[in-house]
Order: sequence, then structure tokens, then C-alpha cells
Amino acid sequence: MSKTILIVHAQPEPTSLTRTLVDTADHTLREAGHRVLQSDLYAMGWKAVADAADFPQRADPERLSFVRESGHAYANGRQTDDVVAEQAKVLAADLVILQFPLWWFGMPAILKGWIDRVWAQGLAYGYQGAGNRHRYGEGGFHGRRAMVSVTTGGPAADYGPRGINGPLDQLLFPITHGTLFYPGMSVLRTHATYGTGRITPEGVEAARAAWRTRLQGVFDETPLPFRAQNGGDFPDGHALAEHVAPERTGFEAHLA
Repeated sequence: MSKTILIVHAQPEPTSLTRTLVDTADHTLREAGHRVLQSDLYAMGWKAVADAADFPQRADPERLSFVRESGHAYANGRQTDDVVAEQAKVLAADLVILQFPLWWFGMPAILKGWIDRVWAQGLAYGYQGAGNRHRYGEGGFHGRRAMVSVTTGGPAADYGPRGINGPLDQLLFPITHGTLFYPGMSVLRTHATYGTGRITPEGVEAARAAWRTRLQGVFDETPLPFRAQNGGDFPDGHALAEHVAPERTGFEAHLA
């Protein structure tokens, strides 16, 4: 069955490995009969800073409350055109792929700015006007898959369980669990391409082959077993019940 995939990517250099992997994904997915949308943030000149310019018709012209104005703009059809267009892409997608190089242990600022502006109050959070009632497994993006595909300059050993940079899954937890699972997306295992700082042409081809193979089965994968807020593990909506994974804390406790 044909699916729609949105690839949001952030790398200013057209000949970069990030862009090569975007092209590989586009070709692989189209070849499989899927529809592919792209948001090339640098080429789009995406406005990365969330500010008063995002709300030309304010609920409160005296004081800027981003949460209030975001909700007001979303509910009343007063968002800027660029935000509306990107939300339409996300809502049309069966799978959202965030493709980026790891910069200072996170996503490039332009991609963070895309999230800040597109993840509107009333859609990605505060869903249905119910505050925090629908989050972590529920919300406006429920029913969609999401995946992070990241390139790192350092080798895989740097990001292992005892690696000097820390485990990659923990470094990306604010993105996978926070940005993606919070508004209801089912999050797939992160796809990582390591050691790109000294990658050879043969290494590039190996990276492309691994990415093609991963994408060919992407709709058959089992998502990460993040614990849902409303699945019973968080009886008060804030902390895990005492009997749930009592031996685990931190990031690991969030995996069922």
C-alpha cells in the first residue's frame, strides 16, 4: 500500500552526506511506490526564530505569551502561511523522517526552529484544549510514524554504552521521546551513520546501502516501546507507579 513520507532535512551543503542520504531515501521510497514530500529547510530559507512576527493578529497585543498566541493563531486560522504549509505536510504524512547532522549533541538550530514554530499549541500540545491530558502517545500527530536519521562525525564507539560522548539514544531522547512521542507519533529506532568526518567513497556507498535496506522495511518495524501517559503506567499523569520497573530510573524507565 502506498504511503506518504515527509523528509525534513537540515544541512546547507548540497554535496553533504546528509543530502546524499535524503536523495537515497527519496529514490528508494518512490521506487517502492510511495509519495515523498520534502522540507529542505536551508533551501526554503526557513525562519528559525519563533517571535512576535509569527502572530500578526494577537490575542494580547500588550504582552507576548507564546503558548497563548500559538493556540489563538491555530484555533482561529491566523497562523503564518509557512507554518500552515508545513503542518499540512506533517498531517499528510504516514512517516516523518528528520534527517540531520549531529551538531553539539542535537539538531541544527534551523530544524529546532522548525519544530518550535510548526508544533503549535492545540495541535502538538494542549490537544483538544485539554491541557496535558493527551500527550506521550496521544495528540494531534497520533497515527503517524517518525524516525530520526542522524550522521555523526565521530565513530560509533564514541556513542556506545560507555562511549565518551554518551549513548546516542540518550543524547537524542529529547527529540525521540519529547518532540516526536509527546504529540502522539510512534517512534522508530534511530538510524545512525557514524564516522562521517573521515568517510571514504566506499563508506558513503555502504551508508547508502544500509539506509536503502532500512527504508525498505520501515513500515514493518515495531516502534520503540515508550510508555504512554494514559496506558496505566503513570496513574497521576506525572510519575511512574511504584510497581512499574522499580529497578529502573531515568531514560531506561520509559521503555516498556
